[in-house]
Amino acid sequence: MPDLFVDSIMDIPLELLTRKNTKGIIFDLDNTVTEWNNPEIKHEILQWFHELPQHGITACLLSNNKGPRVMDAAEKLGIPYVAKATKPRRRAFRRAMEVLKTLPEETVVVGDQIFTDILGGNRMGLYTVLVSPISKREFIGTRMMRLVERFALRKLKKMGR
Repeated sequence: MPDLFVDSIMDIPLELLTRKNTKGIIFDLDNTVTEWNNPEIKHEILQWFHELPQHGITACLLSNNKGPRVMDAAEKLGIPYVAKATKPRRRAFRRAMEVLKTLPEETVVVGDQIFTDILGGNRMGLYTVLVSPISKREFIGTRMMRLVERFALRKLKKMGR
């Protein structure tokens, strides 16, 4: 279960994260920062990323995608990246924290998938934020996992979590 649900990364309460002593945020790429397989990043998202340093927060992309796509997005955002991450493996999140130079208690994970982003962040003891996917257009494997995600979220909500 994520610690926080929001519709978009722009709905993340940066003041709350600042009060929680957040120093770094690990972001998923596809359907979190930009649409799946789309190289364009909306202007308002770029602006939001440029506000992070004003809150004392650095950012890193952590994606299971191959290098060139992730590198291109990271350059546009002006942040570092880790590609071919193999999320939800802990090693991927450790690598991102090394890049950010943060400790688990100072790090937040933001993503649109329960079984990669949120599960991986939870396994590391990180604060996790689940965002609604930007688009319905996705990799076929992701679409299949969405069915399982919806079932799991319904069960967890019924349990009062």
